[in-house]
Amino acid sequence: MINFDDEIKKFHPSLEVDEAEDAIYNNNVTDMTDIMLELLKDKEAK
Repeated sequence: MINFDDEIKKFHPSLEVDEAEDAIYNNNVTDMTDIMLELLKDKEAK
């Protein structure tokens, strides 16, 4: 039977996951919220 406590102690995330996480968080990408805010600002300005 699998001892989940032992398996969790042995777990180490792969380096690829850490690198991908850094790339995602450090990338300043315009998302839908940014677009909607810009549209609202434009509408208010007119």
